[in-house]
Amino acid sequence: MTEHTARRIGDLIRAGEHSYSFEFFPPKDEEGEAQLWDAIRALEPYRPTFVSVTYGAGGTTRDNTVGITGRIARETSLVPMAHLTCVGHTRDELEATLDAFAVAGVVNILALRGDPKDGPRAAWTPTEGGFTYAVELVELAAKRGDFSIGVAAFPDGHPSSASLEADAEVLLAKQQAGAEFAITDMVFRASDYAALVARSAAIGVDIPILPGIMPILNLRQITRMAELSGKAIPAEVVARVEKHADDPAALRAEGITMAAELCEDLLAAGAPGLHFYTLNRSKATLEIFAQLNVTV
Repeated sequence: MTEHTARRIGDLIRAGEHSYSFEFFPPKDEEGEAQLWDAIRALEPYRPTFVSVTYGAGGTTRDNTVGITGRIARETSLVPMAHLTCVGHTRDELEATLDAFAVAGVVNILALRGDPKDGPRAAWTPTEGGFTYAVELVELAAKRGDFSIGVAAFPDGHPSSASLEADAEVLLAKQQAGAEFAITDMVFRASDYAALVARSAAIGVDIPILPGIMPILNLRQITRMAELSGKAIPAEVVARVEKHADDPAALRAEGITMAAELCEDLLAAGAPGLHFYTLNRSKATLEIFAQLNVTV
């Protein structure tokens, strides 16, 4: 295991400087894999705190996630984090995957319940012999190896949560089980993030919470974002991009500007860093960085 891959994300985020991180997903074909590695190489010079590799809906892409995360650990200077979900797996399978990550030199894990194949709003059915809640996976990872464990947080609450307060209690339980940091789903307003942090801190959550950023680059993406997050996009956000509905280039530019403004507001609100959902492309993130004066 190399020195850079052995670095623990929980420690890195708490080090004091703003964290910048990028999220990728396992590609489906050779063209997608080339695009992924182009993005990784383009973003590597910016020295992100870490990069993460997602797990497919319904528990798919397990082998690709292990393989890509391991390759990042071996072939780049980046600190990799692998996503792992409860959905579609038994406890034995989850233990085997954790062991595979350890062998690949991956010490950072994002432990998630995961979404059903039909999306975040679909009914949840636990796998026989598996787990029902993410906190169970956190507990397993904490006992299985020396992992730095991250978890998900939700500014508007998880789609299946009874209330925002109940959602904060779940985050506290994950912290108590061994989570060292959290990453939110897509944030569209800094006030939503600040409210999440405040209600979580009020009951004892003190792990760093990174806000998730994805710029709106086209109108179709708004609908897709709502499906992915299981929530409606704020009306004022939609209105601002819809003004450019007849000019795709202007709409994209507005989306980048909005994302950069959001990043500035989040950092001003005390966010310890920013986590960018890249969709395996580097251009939009680099454009945001240019507006934020983040340089190589």
